[in-house]
Amino acid sequence: MALPSFPEIAPGDSLRSSSLEDCRETAVPGAGLEGETPARVTSLEDWSIRTGQRLDGFPMSSFPRREVVMLGVGIDWSEDADVIALGLPGQGVIEIFTIAHRPEAVKGLLARIGELEADAREVRVALETKHGHLVEALLAAGYAVVPVNPQLVARRRGPAGKKDDPEDARILCLLALDRHQVLRALIPHGEVAAELRTIARDDERASRDERRLLNRLRADLLATFPAALAFAGDDLGAPSVLRLLEHYPTEEAVAEASDHELEALFRKGKHGWPDRAIARLRTARASERFVAPGYLVRAKADAIRLCATQLLAIGAQRRAWERRMGQLLAALPASGGDGPGKAVPDGEIYLSFAGLGTRLAARVAGEIGDHLDPFETPNSLQCYAGKAPVTRRSGRSELVVACRLACNRHLAGAVQQWAFCSLRRSIWEREFYDAQRARGKSHQAALRALGNRWLEVLWHCLRKGVVYDESIHIANRKRAMQRAA
Repeated sequence: MALPSFPEIAPGDSLRSSSLEDCRETAVPGAGLEGETPARVTSLEDWSIRTGQRLDGFPMSSFPRREVVMLGVGIDWSEDADVIALGLPGQGVIEIFTIAHRPEAVKGLLARIGELEADAREVRVALETKHGHLVEALLAAGYAVVPVNPQLVARRRGPAGKKDDPEDARILCLLALDRHQVLRALIPHGEVAAELRTIARDDERASRDERRLLNRLRADLLATFPAALAFAGDDLGAPSVLRLLEHYPTEEAVAEASDHELEALFRKGKHGWPDRAIARLRTARASERFVAPGYLVRAKADAIRLCATQLLAIGAQRRAWERRMGQLLAALPASGGDGPGKAVPDGEIYLSFAGLGTRLAARVAGEIGDHLDPFETPNSLQCYAGKAPVTRRSGRSELVVACRLACNRHLAGAVQQWAFCSLRRSIWEREFYDAQRARGKSHQAALRALGNRWLEVLWHCLRKGVVYDESIHIANRKRAMQRAA
């Protein structure tokens, strides 16, 4: 049953709320690789407007002032039920209802939207996510899906800040109806880029699990089997070491194993010199070490075997993912159509950069996505990756440069690791990093500044469709520094 209608939107009212931010270490719009980088660039931006392409026919600054027939839909989604608010220009919110988060209920919602507005291009849907089956169904229907930052909704709940699902759906509907609100429609990833992004995120999550299990395994071995740590050295995660611990999790079990059995085990683990490995293992056992109590050894044996088995499975799966990501990077076409999700930047461009291997290039390429249309300037890509700093100044307070928190965390972590890996690959990266440290910046702040520069170069390479050339960039950098001097 529909709830009562809410007040109409007064003509000229605007729900817009955005901030004016000064970003350092950014590039001017349209500047080429040889262009200078100014000390400061001012940009008006909001987190939610950097998630996709703007609506066709609408200028970037605002929606048209003329009266248009458009249906606004606000959805406060959850795993079990979705609250829907429907509204029309001049009438405000006309209907609020709840549907189950099921395929049949979503089909009924699409039918109800079709009754109110037959033209899918005139339907604008606002919700607080850009992933999931509901978003895919709305995109397949041809609607303009606008992801909204949840903080944007929270600021409109009133002074009390009361959280209520129907109220959030009403606010989202009003945002969808507001012609003066700068929001951008979502561009879905194509199949290749979507698969690449999904695998890269799973690989990153598996990497964290691998480190966690290795730390747990090291602690257990230190308490019960320290000779295994001496044998493994700095390569505890090697397949040959893990297979040894999987079959012989205690020192007593290793002592009972024959050299023939150990040699067969090391060969199965693809160890190049099994004889040397056996000799090193016997030497590690012969060294004087603390002896663990028998009850602790028996209790930890199964835990050590379990950790070794899990690490072997994770390592095998990550190697399979790495091969697949390499195939997807090679399959990324430089062109393939004008529609959303039909054209992806060439994977060779990402792999040409210093510090980007298969895994890291897949993480960066997957998060940037199919099109560069959402990133009209290098600054927009730098803000999306969280590398463009945020400067704050209010009243008599001093200028404070802070790290940007509203960003794509997956891309931010990948670019930070990219900056670190590139330090040993070329000269200018190390010089830039050392100059930042000499200015008093911390290690992480210097890496963010270096990642900020890398994103600027990447944006220009993707726009021009050329691979990265270290010599060209160094020559351009020297010319820019000479002109600045």
